[in-house]
Amino acid sequence: MNKNSLETNLKELESIVAKMEQGDMALEDSIRSYEKGMLLLKLCQDSLKEIEQKVLVLSSDNVLGQFKPSDE
Repeated sequence: MNKNSLETNLKELESIVAKMEQGDMALEDSIRSYEKGMLLLKLCQDSLKEIEQKVLVLSSDNVLGQFKPSDE
């Protein structure tokens, strides 16, 4: 599975969830959709973690602060 943008992966995940919630999928299709959904969830979590690390840093006071790159 390629690494799309966070927004693209979230939209696809939401689409899978909506289809599964309808309850009219065959069992095999449901399993495939579940597996794909779990992969998309992992990609979304990884993307969010990466974004968070770029934006926030933990200060010595255990308070989250704005990330300031050293090259600026």
